[in-house]
Amino acid sequence: MSQAVATQNSANSLTGLLMPLTDRTLLLPNVAVAELIPYRAPQVSEGMPSWFLGQIAWRDLRLPLLSFEAASDGQVSVSPGSRVAVINALGGRPAVKFIAVLVQGIPRSIKVGAELVRADVALSPLELDAVQFGEAVLKIPDLIGLEQKLADAGLI
Repeated sequence: MSQAVATQNSANSLTGLLMPLTDRTLLLPNVAVAELIPYRAPQVSEGMPSWFLGQIAWRDLRLPLLSFEAASDGQVSVSPGSRVAVINALGGRPAVKFIAVLVQGIPRSIKVGAELVRADVALSPLELDAVQFGEAVLKIPDLIGLEQKLADAGLI
């Protein structure tokens, strides 16, 4: 009986990560994030879009490091508490398994279920939706769109 209850509970909820950015908080499924690593200065190239911060090394790979805020009509901000979230690529490109996104602080794990209520707020580019979580509004990022933005700019 307890296994049936556990199965029912896990089917009705999932673990999410609150990803703090400078101007908003993103909500991602826990499985979307491969690893959280300390910020390190990326290898920068001239003439790149402001949202593309450069390339970073991770597990013998070179990953594109992005500012979600800048890609979504905001500003780039690197602070002393900045970290890098390595995100599993979802776009189906064989050569792109991960992308790196700058975050401000340490993501927090939460259980998300049917109690989330859609927030009636304006969405920025690369935001699919918004939900109310207590007093906070959480934005649902378009990770495939972010990857497509990299591809459109010729960066992957």
